[in-house]
Amino acid sequence: MVDQDVELIREKNVVAVIAFRESDIYATDAAPGERPKRVVAPDPRGRFHKIHHHAGNPSGTYEDDSPEYWREITEELAPAGAILVFGHGNGKANASHHWVTYVEKHRPDVAAKLVADVRVDIDHIDEEQVLRLAQVYFGEAPQRDFGDNRRGASES
Repeated sequence: MVDQDVELIREKNVVAVIAFRESDIYATDAAPGERPKRVVAPDPRGRFHKIHHHAGNPSGTYEDDSPEYWREITEELAPAGAILVFGHGNGKANASHHWVTYVEKHRPDVAAKLVADVRVDIDHIDEEQVLRLAQVYFGEAPQRDFGDNRRGASES
C-alpha cells in the first residue's frame, strides 16, 4: 500500500470483507462511491484452484490458502484503529475465520484491533451496504441520503 493509502485508514474504524480470492478494505468514513482497497490472493499457477476436493478421499481434502495472502491482508489492516471483519461460510470454507486465526498467531498487535468477525452474505451486498452495516456496528451515524444525490450529516 502506498503512503497515501495508509493515511486513508490510519487509526480509523475499518471493515474488511474477506474471501478466499480477494478482500476489500473500507474506512467507515469513506464517501459514497469511494473505491475500497482490494487485496487479491496470489495465484502462482496462474489460475484460481478449488480448495476442497475429493480425489482419492471420500471425506474430502482441504487445501489451505497461502500465508502470503493472509500476511498481505494483515499488512494492509495494520495501520487501522479498529477492524471489523465480514466473511461468509462455515467451517473450512470461512475465509475470514482463517485470517483471524492467522493474525492471532502471527500478529497479536493487529489481532488486538479486531472488534468482531461477522457472518454476512458478502456475495449479495454492495459496497454501500457494507459501509452502512459497518457504520451501524461502530455506532457511527451514516450520512443521510437526501434522495437527490446530496449526502450530509444526519439531521436530529
